[in-house]
Amino acid sequence: MPTAATPTPEQLRRRSLQSGTIGAIVEWYEYTIYGTAAALVFGHVFFPNLSPGIGQIVSLASFGVGFLARPIGAFVAGHLGDRIGRKSTLILTFSIMTVATAAIGLVPTYGQIGVVAPLLLCVLRLAQGFAVGGEWGGAAIVAVENAPRKRRGYFGAWPQIGVSAGLLLGTAAVSLASWVSGDAFDEWGWRLPFLLSVILAAVGFFIRLRATESPAFLEEKRKMDAELERRKAPAAVVFRDHRKALLITVFGRFAEAGNYYLFTTFILSYVTTTLGAPKSYGLTASMIGAAVNIVMIPVFGAVSDRIGRVRTFLIGGALIVVTTWPVFALVHTGQLWAIVAGVVLFLALGHAMVYAPLPALYCEMFPTAVRYSGISIGYQMASILLASFTPALAGAMVLWADGSLWMVIAFAIVTTVIAMVAIAFAPDLRDRELGEIGAAEEEPDEARAVPAH
Repeated sequence: MPTAATPTPEQLRRRSLQSGTIGAIVEWYEYTIYGTAAALVFGHVFFPNLSPGIGQIVSLASFGVGFLARPIGAFVAGHLGDRIGRKSTLILTFSIMTVATAAIGLVPTYGQIGVVAPLLLCVLRLAQGFAVGGEWGGAAIVAVENAPRKRRGYFGAWPQIGVSAGLLLGTAAVSLASWVSGDAFDEWGWRLPFLLSVILAAVGFFIRLRATESPAFLEEKRKMDAELERRKAPAAVVFRDHRKALLITVFGRFAEAGNYYLFTTFILSYVTTTLGAPKSYGLTASMIGAAVNIVMIPVFGAVSDRIGRVRTFLIGGALIVVTTWPVFALVHTGQLWAIVAGVVLFLALGHAMVYAPLPALYCEMFPTAVRYSGISIGYQMASILLASFTPALAGAMVLWADGSLWMVIAFAIVTTVIAMVAIAFAPDLRDRELGEIGAAEEEPDEARAVPAH
């Protein structure tokens, strides 16, 4: 019987849920403040020897550098997470991310140390990308593996709010820093959001140190017949034995990996440069949409526990397909209310429905021995393919189409259909215990049928 010093199973589940969620929030907080700083100040702070236009491009390119390290982080963290444990690996990735983010706030400018400054910036950005590459998979796993069987969708959805929560916190931190520093924002004010990340990290460390390993992983460690499998590189096992699950993981993200940035990052640029509307219009829409997204993701995670991950995803994908044109039509009016309505419509329904069930669905496709590697590698491969380039690609499409959005709309619809096709082949195993689940391709045909209840 638990004593005052012994956490109850419910307390352990809650700690694991908090551990996964806080990591995701800090990850996307960092993502937001770096992207904002790259767009606003890094061009003339770290690349002043270039023309303003070229400096801006190079500054934004430094933002993309982080994506290059994500697959490496996914391979390394996946290997460690499957071999030594989820908790230890998440503490490692969190430490790397925290140190790199805070260090960016301390990097001297080009005027102080010359070309070493942008080199340091890129190295730290690579470190961030490496840490983030292993963070999502671990965060999703600790939430799902510690969840009650009938609530894995709901528990897994909580780390997914990190994207929108990080966007809100990051935007608020940059706004606060701008207000505090005033005209000195370009000199030192931009550093404040990076240094403030230490406070978030302190909370995160406290939560993660209190979390425990999942019962599924501990059971896997105890299995003598799994010992030989664990001695092999988990990533190699994924590519050898679980290719179908890996492909579903990669292509299943096509509905949200790039489209999220179409309706947040790209729309910010489109509203201001093409429509000539105030910057505040796009920022207001993004912040309101993010707030609604935070509320709806756990709701649809719970829905996936009732009607199935696959069915929830397919309904969300269909909503994206039928609402993409109306959403962009609203945005194209240039009116504040319409822009907000369009962004909220996408983030509250279509995006939330396809994004919420992914952690549980992906965890249920890979066996415990290679789960961390499988979902981390698949998730980050999709990030390279879509998330890192979608805003720039959408901007090029608008230029190519002489200001028309038809190519962007087609892109959003086609990528979503690809994801729907991929997820349609995923098994619905929400009624199975995680420790009993093997690869999706090893399941009998009956397991792939979506239950009618």
